[in-house]
Amino acid sequence: MAAGENYYLITSLAALESLTSTPPMSNYALLEHISDRPGAEEPVKTLLLADDLMQRQALLAGEIEQADPIVLTAAQTADEAPLPEYLTAPPESTPRRITGDIVWAAYFRHAMTVARKRKCGFLEDWVGFEVAMRNALAENRAKTLGLDPNEYLVEPDLAAPVNFAQTIGEWSAAPNPLAGLKVLDRTRWDWLVRNDRAYSFENDEIAAYAAKLMLLHRWRRLTRTAENRQD
Repeated sequence: MAAGENYYLITSLAALESLTSTPPMSNYALLEHISDRPGAEEPVKTLLLADDLMQRQALLAGEIEQADPIVLTAAQTADEAPLPEYLTAPPESTPRRITGDIVWAAYFRHAMTVARKRKCGFLEDWVGFEVAMRNALAENRAKTLGLDPNEYLVEPDLAAPVNFAQTIGEWSAAPNPLAGLKVLDRTRWDWLVRNDRAYSFENDEIAAYAAKLMLLHRWRRLTRTAENRQD
């Protein structure tokens, strides 16, 4: 689809001004809004799947009581039904120390496949950024515990060359886990602002909008969790 054909769709979307702003629509509503554009829909669904997996991880760890998945089913999120085949490890893969890393490794491989199939440069860059951040955190934790970092890295070949030293320092100094997660999401937001393909009116810009919207909803969940714990 030519960039011009996205002009009216993109200009009809409400601006996402800051990480603390109220999301103007649900993730599901955005997906419905672009359902007639396969070149944009598949990358957006792939991005939203990452949020489903984060909610699944939090639900299984007992950090939240209910998830609100978009791509996965409620049963898959609660680990009561098998995940899609593309989120499972290939038969020849070696076991991982952290079981959840199997799913994330498969997810990032899947996301990169979608990015290349749909020629979505934003999604490809996003995968590189997210893998680099995840592995920077894993490496920091492993070194702190005196463990071999290489045993905890996920798909390092997909990582972009990003320096997370400042983010790691702020995350390590956070007073509690929720504050640490907010540090990470601020870093994510800053990256999205720099890489949102604004005014290109291409499918990449729609994907970037979805990533921002997803992050706004996650920030609200974190904020509500913190408020509930204070009550």
